Amino acid sequence: MSVAGVVVRDDGRLLAIRRADNGHWELPGGVLELEETPEAGVRREVWEETGIHVEVDELTGVYKNTTRGIVALVFRCKPSGGTERTSSESTAVDWLTPEEVSERMSEVYAIRLLDALDGNAPHVRSHDGKRLLRNPA
Repeated sequence: MSVAGVVVRDDGRLLAIRRADNGHWELPGGVLELEETPEAGVRREVWEETGIHVEVDELTGVYKNTTRGIVALVFRCKPSGGTERTSSESTAVDWLTPEEVSERMSEVYAIRLLDALDGNAPHVRSHDGKRLLRNPA
């Protein structure tokens, strides 16, 4: 199980990282540790990867990678302190507009941030690691 945080600033910008392992832009997150609650895992992962402390608001989506068998819980968060910095897992940290998210991120990661903004949470989606899978009618 993995968790990720959609951190939304008051000006509507979204926190994103460029991953050190593959150079892709994504939202901060990672594998949930056994003893952690999902909310605690989000707070830890966002802080470890970006230097930003967050308050967790709500679950905005559940996303399954059908190729790797990984389920990600995504939570909308508010920044509550800290200073942006990179880590061993990130080579860049930036606050992006929704338009920049769509330009820099692949569809399967951009949708997680955009879903968190639309007010219709929680979303449940599946993908193959590259493209969203359309739910049958």
